[in-house]
Amino acid sequence: MTNPSYTAIDAVTLKGWLHDAGEIALFDVREHGQYGEGHPFYAVPLPYSRLELDVGRLAPRTDTRIVLADEGDGVAPAAATALARLGYTQLFVLDGGMPAWRAAGFTLFAGVNLPSKTFGELAEHHYNTPRVSAAELAAMLASPVAPVVLDGRPASEFRKMNIPGAICCPNGELAYRLRDLVPDTGTPIVINCAGRTRSIIGAQSLINFGVANPVYALENGTQGWYLNDFRLEHGGTARYPDNVSPRGLEAARGAAQALAVRFDVPHIAPAQAAAWLADRTRTTFLCDVRTAEEFAEQTLPGAQHTPGGQLMQATDQYVGVRRARLVLFDADGVRAPVVASWLRQMGHDSVVLEGGLQAGLSAGVKVATGPQAEAPALSTVTAEQLAAGLRDQSMLALDLRGSMAFRAGHLAGSRWSIRPRLAQDLAGVPHDTTLVLVSDGDADDPAGLAAGSLQALGFGDVRRLHGGFAAWQAEGHAVAEGADTLPDARCIDFLFFVHDRHDGNKAAARQYLAWETGLVAQLDAQELATFRFPPAA
Repeated sequence: MTNPSYTAIDAVTLKGWLHDAGEIALFDVREHGQYGEGHPFYAVPLPYSRLELDVGRLAPRTDTRIVLADEGDGVAPAAATALARLGYTQLFVLDGGMPAWRAAGFTLFAGVNLPSKTFGELAEHHYNTPRVSAAELAAMLASPVAPVVLDGRPASEFRKMNIPGAICCPNGELAYRLRDLVPDTGTPIVINCAGRTRSIIGAQSLINFGVANPVYALENGTQGWYLNDFRLEHGGTARYPDNVSPRGLEAARGAAQALAVRFDVPHIAPAQAAAWLADRTRTTFLCDVRTAEEFAEQTLPGAQHTPGGQLMQATDQYVGVRRARLVLFDADGVRAPVVASWLRQMGHDSVVLEGGLQAGLSAGVKVATGPQAEAPALSTVTAEQLAAGLRDQSMLALDLRGSMAFRAGHLAGSRWSIRPRLAQDLAGVPHDTTLVLVSDGDADDPAGLAAGSLQALGFGDVRRLHGGFAAWQAEGHAVAEGADTLPDARCIDFLFFVHDRHDGNKAAARQYLAWETGLVAQLDAQELATFRFPPAA
C-alpha cells in the first residue's frame, strides 16, 4: 500500500540527486542527538519535534524537492504527512533511513555543521592560514608588543569561556569593526573560537580583506588553550562597540569592493533581487547579515536574520535547500561582500544586494515566508490545580522541554517525552487522562506540535501548565532532578558527542579536535568538488 503523501526512494537514487543540477532539501527528521551521531554530509537537521516550526524558513517554496530521512522507524513518513498538510508537494522518504544509507556503502558523518567545518579545514590548507599555538600566544601576550585577541564567536558563546583579555567580535563583524578595536596597523591580531573553524575563517577573512596587521588563527581555539593548561575566564562581557559608523569605514568599503572583484562576488540591483524573490520556480533566501540589534530595529520584510559569522559557521541552520540563491545585505557595504566571498567558495550561489538595506526598502524588496502550522489552542491549569490532579491521579504531567532541562529540574512525578516518542512513551495511558504539558511556553515552543500529535493519538484533554516549570518551582511544589531521572539512551535531543569538551573534560576536547581535523579524509570526490577555492596566489 502506498502513502499518497510521499514516494519512497533508495539510497543510490538519493546520492545521485544530491549531485544533480536541481534544487534539493535533504532533511534529517531525527532529533538533534541522533542527527549528531551520524548523518549524510548534506543532510540538514529538521527534528520532527520542531518540523512545522522550522520547515517554512529552511524550505520556503512548497514545490521544492524534499527528501526526509529517519532511523527507518517511521518518523519520516509521519513527517511527510505533516508537510503534505502544509502544502508541500514533492515529498520523498529515504527507504530504510540511515541504516539503508550505510548499507549502500555511503558515509554517515558524526557531528554538526559538517559542510562549514569541513570547509574550514580545507580553507586552512588552501590558504596556508598563519596560526599560533596556545604556548606561542601566551608568550606573545607577555611580550612588549602584545597582540589583540579577538574572539570570533557570538556573545552567548563568548560568555561561556574566553581567553583572558580577549574581546568578542563575531567573524561577520571583524572587517567592519576592526579599526575600532585595533587602530594601529602594526598591532598583531589573533583570532580564536572554541575550536578551529571560526579561528581559521576569521583570520583568513582579515587577510583576504587586505588588513596590514600581522594576523593569526589560534590553533584549536579555547580548547587548545585549555589543553595546554592555560586559564580561561567565564562570564566575559568585553565586546565590540555599538558604533554605526566604525573608524576607517570608507577604507573598509574600498577593501570590500576589491574583495568582491577578487572572489567574483556579484552585486545585484534591488529590482533584480525583487524579481528573484518573486520567482516561484527557484528558491531564494534573503539574508540579513548584520547584528541582532540592527535586525530588530529594521530589516527587509521576510528577511531571515543570518549573522554573518554564523552563516559561514552553520550554514545548514539557515539554508535548507541545496543550490538555492542567497541574497545577502547589510547597511554598510562591508559585511555582506565578506560573507558572500566565503559562501561562494563553499559552493553557494551567493550575491550581495547593491545599496543594502536602504536600497532594498526603497525598492520594496521583500520575500514571502514559507508555511507554518498553527498549534492548537490549549487551556491552562495552574500549578496548584496540577498538584491536586497528580495527587488524585486524574492528571499526568508530560514534560516536553529539552532532556537536559528535565534532568536539571522537573515536577516530581512528571514524565519526559518528545514528539517522535509520544506513542511509545504513553503506551497504556488511558485516553481519557488529562495530559498537562510542561514547556517553556514561548513563541518558539514545540509543545504545540506535540499537543496536535497527542490529540491525533486519541488524547482528548490536553492542557498546558500556566507559567511552566518556573511557576511550579516558584510555588514550592516538589521538584526532582539528576541524570538518573532520565537515561542517556532516551535523551535523543542531546548530542553527548560534543558537550563534555566545554565542561573541563580534556579527553572530550581532544576527541572533538581529532574529529574536526579528520573530516576531510571522509569525503568522497563528489563531496569535495562542492567547494570552489580560487587558484592559489
